[in-house]
Amino acid sequence: MPVTETAGHFTFADWKENPVSPEDAFPRLAHATVVNAFSGGIEAEATVCDYTIAYDTAATGTFAGMELVTGRVDGRSGAFVLEERGRFADDGTVHCTFEVVEGSGTGELAGLRGTGGFTYRHGEAKVPYTFAYEVGRA
Repeated sequence: MPVTETAGHFTFADWKENPVSPEDAFPRLAHATVVNAFSGGIEAEATVCDYTIAYDTAATGTFAGMELVTGRVDGRSGAFVLEERGRFADDGTVHCTFEVVEGSGTGELAGLRGTGGFTYRHGEAKVPYTFAYEVGRA
């Protein structure tokens, strides 16, 4: 199957972060649950996302997480999980790459494989993303 490249935007619909280790010590850990809304190639009104965050300083660190996306990819309906990894800098810039978890696609997205990413800049209301994917047999 040929690889299809698509793009769009997402917005943070909700962000709840809780410390896992003392907040005044570094490095420190936190846990965040996030809801995102996607438009464009990926359409999803409310994803479910869970991150573990490692802070190097009060404003820098790394994160890893999983995001359950239920909606559409270029018109195909179903659900899938994205594994995400990223880094954030003290200027508020966040760089993230993601990959579809193998075997997680359902419905018309069964067999979905793909990778993508985004760069968020502090103050942006909409975050642009890219996604290169193929839908094959599960």
